[in-house]
Amino acid sequence: MRNGKTFFGFGRNVFFTGLVSFFMDVSSEMIYPLVPLFLTSVLGVNMSMIGLIEGIAESTASLLKVFSGWFSDRTRQRKNLMLAGYTISTLSRPIMALAGSWQQVLSSRLTDRMGKGIRTAPRDAIIAESTQATHLGRAFSFHRAMDTLGAVVGPAIAFFLLGIFNNDYRTIFWLSMVPGVIAVILIILFIEEKKKQVTSQKERPRLTFKHFDWKVKFFIMISTLFALGNSSDAFLILRAQQVGIPALTIPVVYLVFNLVYSMSAIPAGMAADKFGKKRIILLGFVLFAGLYYGFAVVKNVSAIWVLFGLYGLFMALTEGIQKAFLATIIPPDFKATAFGVYAAAVGLAMLPASLIAGWLWEHVSPAATFYFGAATATLSALLFIVLMFQIRASQGLTARTS
Repeated sequence: MRNGKTFFGFGRNVFFTGLVSFFMDVSSEMIYPLVPLFLTSVLGVNMSMIGLIEGIAESTASLLKVFSGWFSDRTRQRKNLMLAGYTISTLSRPIMALAGSWQQVLSSRLTDRMGKGIRTAPRDAIIAESTQATHLGRAFSFHRAMDTLGAVVGPAIAFFLLGIFNNDYRTIFWLSMVPGVIAVILIILFIEEKKKQVTSQKERPRLTFKHFDWKVKFFIMISTLFALGNSSDAFLILRAQQVGIPALTIPVVYLVFNLVYSMSAIPAGMAADKFGKKRIILLGFVLFAGLYYGFAVVKNVSAIWVLFGLYGLFMALTEGIQKAFLATIIPPDFKATAFGVYAAAVGLAMLPASLIAGWLWEHVSPAATFYFGAATATLSALLFIVLMFQIRASQGLTARTS
C-alpha cells in the first residue's frame, strides 16, 4: 500500500482520492450556490423552510460521520463505504433536477449529505493507511487542496452554464451528475484497499463518550454555541442577492469565497503551528463576529465581495485548526471518539442554527439573522479566552507541582 507507484510524488491512493474529492466537489458546488435561488425563485419557498432544509441536511452528515467511522473500524471496510457514500451523493442529483416541491429538494439535500457522512471517515482512513507517518501532513494537505479546488471550479462552471442555458437551474442540476459519475468510476478503478482480518469482539473499538476532562467538554460546548450562530451559507447567498448581486453572478461570489479559503488554508495552518492554535482560533471567532456584523449592515454590492472573501479567510482560520487543537487536549486512546462527539455536537447545532436564522429573517429582519450570528461568535470568543486562561493556569500548576 505504501511502497507502490507514485503520481506526482503522492501514493496511488492519496493521488486518486484527491481526484475523487475534486470531481465530487465540482459536482456539489455546481449545485449548492443555486439551491437557495431555486427554492425562492422557482418553488416560492420561504426563508424558514430553507433554514429547515439546510439544517436537517447538514446535521445528518455530521451525525453519520461518527457511526460511519466507528463501523469502518469494526468491519475493516474502507473502500466499499467510500464508494457507497460517493454513489449516494451522485444519485441525489436527479432528485434535485426533478424537484417540484420543497420536500423533494429536502430529499435531495438529505441524500447528498448522507453520502458525505458515510464516506468521510473511511476516506480519511484510506489516506492515513496509505501514507508514511512522516508524510501524513503533506498527504492530507494535498487532499484538502484538491477538495477546495473543486469548490472553486464548480461555481465557475455553474456561472458559465447559467449564461448558456439562460438561468435554467434544472439543466445545471442534471449536468452536475457528470463529475459525480467520474468520481465514482475513479474509486472503482484506482482506489486499492489492503484487506485486514476482522479482530475479535473484545478487540473491536467501542463507541463511548466517557474519559473526557473539563477542557474537552468546555471546548465542545464553545464550538456548539458558536455553531448556533453559524447558519447555512444559503443565507449569505440570499443576502448577496438581496443587496443587488444578480443571480448570474452568485456562483462567482461563491467562487471568490472558496478561492480565498483554498489560498489561505495552508498559511493559516503554518501560522497556527508557529503562533499557537488557540490564538488563531480566537482570531477566527473575532473575524466571524465582525464579518457577520458586516452582512447585517451591508448596503452596497462592493462590500459583499469583500465580506465573502473574509468569510473564506475565517474558514481557513478555524475549520482544520479547531480539530488540531482538540487533538492536543484529548486522551490518546480516545481520539476517534472525541472527534465523533465534536462532529455530532456541532452538526446537531446546525439544525437549530438554520431554523433560528430563517425565523429571524422572516419575522424580524434579514439583518437580525446576522446580528444573532455576530452575538454568538462574540460570546464564544469570550468563553474561549476563559478556556485559554484556565489551560494556562492548569499547566502552571502542573509545572509547580511536578
